[in-house]
Amino acid sequence: MDQKLFIPGAIILAGVIVAGAVLYSNLPQSPLLGKEGKGEVVKEGADALKIQKNDFVLGNPAAKVVLIEYGDFQCPFCGRFFQAAEKQIIETYVKTGKAAFVWRDFAFLGEESFRSAEAARCAGEQGKFWEYHDYLFNHQNGENEGAFANANLKRFAGEAGLNQTAFNSCFDSGKYKKAVEDANAEGKSLGVNGTPATFVNGQMISGAQPFSVFQKIIDEELKK
Repeated sequence: MDQKLFIPGAIILAGVIVAGAVLYSNLPQSPLLGKEGKGEVVKEGADALKIQKNDFVLGNPAAKVVLIEYGDFQCPFCGRFFQAAEKQIIETYVKTGKAAFVWRDFAFLGEESFRSAEAARCAGEQGKFWEYHDYLFNHQNGENEGAFANANLKRFAGEAGLNQTAFNSCFDSGKYKKAVEDANAEGKSLGVNGTPATFVNGQMISGAQPFSVFQKIIDEELKK
């Protein structure tokens, strides 16, 4: 399996002009449901729509286009987006250096959403955020039905190749509880009320829209 590059927020400012090769794992395809919609420009909270310290970023953070997804690991529509449009975005724009892709939590579907968001941040401590992110989406199985129970989230860490002891210590401590709460609050301040909500240079795209919706807006931004 190919490895993905995790770029911790702490090195973004120091290495923003450094180009690097980014490897990506293949994402399985599945049908994508949803109606096409126009992007809505968010005028307030502009700083929140830029790459921030401690963001989880794929690709070159200095890219002309930045996509920020507010998502919930239990959300089936986020799963559809992950399996289809996101793959095409990464292959077409992120892998080629034209865009950066950012994940932010909007854990609103229940306790398992919140705990899985904390778990992914603990995986990030070991440089494995994106591997764990992918593992969660590939193992969705209903909402708040036990798929992302604490025991399973710990087991996923081992299966994803993390140091189990370090992960368990981080996860059991609840050290990222406030970080997830803060991400939720920030999303709400930007008008997010469901997931996925993806901002493309400040333009909100609501729902699991087809790749063509993102392609149109990204291409327009690249021409500016």
